[in-house]
Amino acid sequence: MTDVDGTTRPNLRRADLRRMREALDHAKPATILTVCTGNICRSPMGEVLLRASLRDLDVRVHSGGTHALVDHGMTEQAQQLAVVNGADAGESAAHRARLLNEGLLAESDLVLTMAREHRSQVVQLAPAMLHRTFTVREFGRLAATLTDDDVRRGVASAGSDAGTRVQALARLVGGQRGMVPAAPDDDDVIDPYRRSQTTYELSTSQLVPAVAESTRVIRAALG
Repeated sequence: MTDVDGTTRPNLRRADLRRMREALDHAKPATILTVCTGNICRSPMGEVLLRASLRDLDVRVHSGGTHALVDHGMTEQAQQLAVVNGADAGESAAHRARLLNEGLLAESDLVLTMAREHRSQVVQLAPAMLHRTFTVREFGRLAATLTDDDVRRGVASAGSDAGTRVQALARLVGGQRGMVPAAPDDDDVIDPYRRSQTTYELSTSQLVPAVAESTRVIRAALG
């Protein structure tokens, strides 16, 4: 094809255009959302820990609160414990709380809440997210039943798009529900807000292993 200025442009076929669209789709990162109540303790800690452990992958991690203290930063205790466990100090300090809404959920491929009440609120707000929403401890517990090879086989048909592969991972992990019985409270991360340092440390001790197990299977799905 020749432009009015005499330059020649390549004549793209439909197959070429389709490959270009697929390449653009692949460029979209997978999006993971963490959720708690105020978005100043548990969910931002989960956010910055996941972001640090998945930084080299095509993943975006963000967070919100069902009753967020909008524009507030992470509490000092949460920041300190996040950094001790591997989070970036600057990102932890820069966090500002956001209110959970349909828009945040619509762009998320996986939602990890800090407690069952948040999981219920997510699904009430966006019923379509039912099969992509877990408490973080539930997700970690179920993920532990899958080997890396199980994950790779389970998402193999999802193609190369990072978001689609994380959605496939959510379905795969969700299929393990009922396989590993647990007490209901074992799926919650305790809320440390305005409580003692001991409670903050207990909350962190519940969150960190769940984040580590979640990281493992996400890396296997995207590796």
